[in-house]
Amino acid sequence: MAFKYTEEQLNKLDKELLIHLFLGMQEQMEELTRQTQSLNDKMQLMMEQLILSKKNRFGRSSEKMSEPEQICFMEIDGTIVFFNEAEAVCDLDAPEPDDLELKMPKKKKQPGKKAADIASLPVNRIDHYMSKEELTAEFGENGWKQLPDAVSRCYKFVPARVEIEEHHIGVYSSKLDEHMVKAPHSRNLLRGSLVSPSLAAAIINGKYVNAVPLYRLEKEFERYGLAITKQNMANWMIRLGEEYLGVLYDHLHKLLYDYHVIQADETPALVNKDGRSAGSKSYMWDYRSGFMYPERQIVLYEYQKTRKASHPRNFLKDYTGICVTDGYQVYHTLEKESEDLRIAGCWVHCRRRFYDALEVIPKAHQKEFILHLFIKQTQAIYREEGKLAGLSSEERLAQRQLVVKPLVDYYICWSICIGFLGSANIKNNLFAEGIFLDDEFQVSFKWS
Repeated sequence: MAFKYTEEQLNKLDKELLIHLFLGMQEQMEELTRQTQSLNDKMQLMMEQLILSKKNRFGRSSEKMSEPEQICFMEIDGTIVFFNEAEAVCDLDAPEPDDLELKMPKKKKQPGKKAADIASLPVNRIDHYMSKEELTAEFGENGWKQLPDAVSRCYKFVPARVEIEEHHIGVYSSKLDEHMVKAPHSRNLLRGSLVSPSLAAAIINGKYVNAVPLYRLEKEFERYGLAITKQNMANWMIRLGEEYLGVLYDHLHKLLYDYHVIQADETPALVNKDGRSAGSKSYMWDYRSGFMYPERQIVLYEYQKTRKASHPRNFLKDYTGICVTDGYQVYHTLEKESEDLRIAGCWVHCRRRFYDALEVIPKAHQKEFILHLFIKQTQAIYREEGKLAGLSSEERLAQRQLVVKPLVDYYICWSICIGFLGSANIKNNLFAEGIFLDDEFQVSFKWS
């Protein structure tokens, strides 16, 4: 237990001892202050990690901002307007509305919708008519006439059924020598297997389209009287992928090189059996065409055990164009190695870090931080970019230079300002303005 001085003992101490005690207390106070600050920093980091962990586990996956207000950007009378839309479009002489209540339009029922839904389905007509004797008993002799039929429709579902196709192939032999020939016939989908194209399509549709596990498909086929184990189905899928889909995959890989813009990404996957210990992390690499080619979409997956640069290097070795990726450094390494490959950043990944950083700040104070401006500016870029989806390539490029480029320039301007002055010190006090003068970009600063 530490020794405590009484007031009487302190009065009897000499000056030098008091000075020595005071200096020692100062050093202890400074050390305690440093330890307290270190603990506070660690606690703050733990709280931020806890908030992000809870958000990732229980929160919504969308990064859409909850506030309805947006950073405004538009063109009015040939003038680019950023934040002063109200001043630019106001008209004090405009009349006030008579009714402020919003009237929701009543959605009308579309005529002929039911007929259109069943127009492509085959129709099995079933007639229901009364006999002549029944009509005579009801109306008397020649006391009735035929009116237009009343038509009633309903869906009929025909459950799946299994049949055996038994192919008898004629075999012919010469009477003079050992020459033999078989009649032309279709060969089996897999040599030595009972699987047919229709059965393989049903398994592929159930497993990979409807996400039904193989053991459930096994039970489903048992109810049809078909004895197929999940091991049989797994073997068929692998062999069909190697013998048929592998050829299609290589063909689509070559077609993907014809696109000027493609996208690439990789995501971790846990694999139980691939020659390593259970639960080892592997990666599924994804390469696809952009959304600008809606009629010719190509999506290719490539499974790899690691995240090494050799995998995208081999896949993209003959590609010439732009590849949109996240911030993974491997892609930029490939760009330096190839003159024909250009790597472009993804705005979603760029925005995500700002969004995660803003999530750990209480909502009541989020607008006080410059992170909020970054998110709003990104929203403005997305909003204006979304308006160009239906335009041609030339029109979209012209509108991007006119509308989207100034927004991106402002975004880059803020990033440069924060990089020069340090984001930890300026928070919301610094506001940057960028001005383009021909080829020169000038930056000025305003402090709130």
